[in-house]
Amino acid sequence: MSRTDTPDPVTWTLSGFGDEIGPDPEMQFAVLQALGARHVEVRGAWGTNVVDLTDEQVDSLAAALERWGMGVSAIASPIGKVSIVGDPEDEARRLARAITVAHRLGARYIRMFSFYRPDGMSAQDVRDPVLKHISVLARSAEREGVVLVHENEKDIYGDIPERVLDLIESVGSDALRVAWDSANFVQVGVAPFTDGYAMLRPHLEYLQVKDALAATGEVVPAGEGDGELLQTLTALRDDGYTGFASLEPHLALGHTLGGFSGPALFGRAARAFTGLLDTIGVATA
Repeated sequence: MSRTDTPDPVTWTLSGFGDEIGPDPEMQFAVLQALGARHVEVRGAWGTNVVDLTDEQVDSLAAALERWGMGVSAIASPIGKVSIVGDPEDEARRLARAITVAHRLGARYIRMFSFYRPDGMSAQDVRDPVLKHISVLARSAEREGVVLVHENEKDIYGDIPERVLDLIESVGSDALRVAWDSANFVQVGVAPFTDGYAMLRPHLEYLQVKDALAATGEVVPAGEGDGELLQTLTALRDDGYTGFASLEPHLALGHTLGGFSGPALFGRAARAFTGLLDTIGVATA
């Protein structure tokens, strides 16, 4: 489709995982602003995960955000990125902390996951406890006026589109929505747009931006892998999506608790993504 054939122009809000750039929030904000972003997704600062920041650190982060004129697209919490056989009260406590931080930093969204399943246990084996625990978390989010966005991740319950849909529909809360991650779908053998977009689009409220190669699982810049990014982004444009697009490049390092790119590779990822958007006539702000 050529630019002249597109519907009315749309603008998406560009954000990114600050700690993928470096541990210092000042560096995070400087790089993000240089790339045209005025929002940050907060997963960590000063080498500390967001749910473990002290009140004083959160206050310092809030002050830095105000100085730089930055908003927070989401709190990238690790909620639910633990085994389902753990103590559910631990996740309830971590969510309470994430909510406190979200309120302090002016964030509406909190990223979360749907629990790892132990070796030897199938997804069906853990379905009931997963739904029970996430229902409790969703009710807390409802009471506090925040929205949990579930990120699909390999080896958790909601790793493939069918189980993500089951999770969202079974919990049945307006405070539980989908954070779409194409690379993570590729890493579990899913063709994201072909296999999952139509199924999950009614629940999709947040976009995590990364791509991956199906043959190796290696994470690559947007459009350079098998994540069907161009098809997905075009469909989102045509559907009227106007939300956040958050860069999570993982180009230098990826592990279970996050990833790292550094300023240069983060910039490469941002340029690859905005290049795709340019071809479909979507602007960023």
